[in-house]
Amino acid sequence: MIVKKVRPGEDAATNTRDACATLNRLLIVGQLVLSLNVISTLAAEAAEASFRFAGVPFSPGSAVRANVPLSAEEKSYSGQGGNPVPQSAVAVLATPANFDPRKSWPVLVTCSTSDFKRQNRDDLIDFYRRVGLAEGWVLLAGDGPQHARNDTAAWRAAMTLAAIDALHHSFAGSEKWPMACAGFSGGAKGAGSIAPLLARSGCRITGIYLTGVNEDYLSGGYARSQPGTNFLSTPIYVSAGHDDRIARLEQQYDVVGSIKRTGFQRIRIGTFRGGHEVNDAQTSIALRWFRALQK
Repeated sequence: MIVKKVRPGEDAATNTRDACATLNRLLIVGQLVLSLNVISTLAAEAAEASFRFAGVPFSPGSAVRANVPLSAEEKSYSGQGGNPVPQSAVAVLATPANFDPRKSWPVLVTCSTSDFKRQNRDDLIDFYRRVGLAEGWVLLAGDGPQHARNDTAAWRAAMTLAAIDALHHSFAGSEKWPMACAGFSGGAKGAGSIAPLLARSGCRITGIYLTGVNEDYLSGGYARSQPGTNFLSTPIYVSAGHDDRIARLEQQYDVVGSIKRTGFQRIRIGTFRGGHEVNDAQTSIALRWFRALQK
């Protein structure tokens, strides 16, 4: 038997070397984990920044603009009223900061009045973006590459449908996302005309928000597009200003009565102290109501 002679202090030195080696290994492992976390975070951020709408990259929390093609049907709509038929439309998409296309998102499609040469994207930015994003909605608008010679409901429908096509082609599963139409003043008339057509085209319309509206265009749109009787259960929110001199309060109540007589069943009217305007608090109430009914 061989007996190893151990000098005084040798055990302590060995233990110290072993402890240092173990510590070094732990430090290396810790640095590796940290590096992997950093790489994972950077990859996630890169993936977020690489979202594309109609081929145009964007980051969540921003608005992106893209030129999108028109289908044959959309070109047919755009040419009504003697308009020259463009080859493309302009689509604008605004998304919340936490946007993840793998999840389902409610989509607010905006319609503007043709007065003052306003476009749908103008109302998206000016009237709906702040509240819509705060309420967790994606916002979408479609317009022509230039102002139409005759700004008809068919022209607006063509450009809106092209923007919706771009949404569906950009994000898998988005054809199932719930969708609401919003319009102010003449845009409310446009929303009433377009919403039934979108429903007939396969969109899942789960709300119509009308503010400053003095004529019922929804009943006529329903009769023309014939989206089916289930469309009559679509929630409709009418926002009316007490001091509105363009769409007087009694006129807006008359619109509600006309819509009811057509057979629409889910109608709410909200009033506010104000004139001919889009009221943020009313917009928030309407969007929350639509989402509550989507569940």
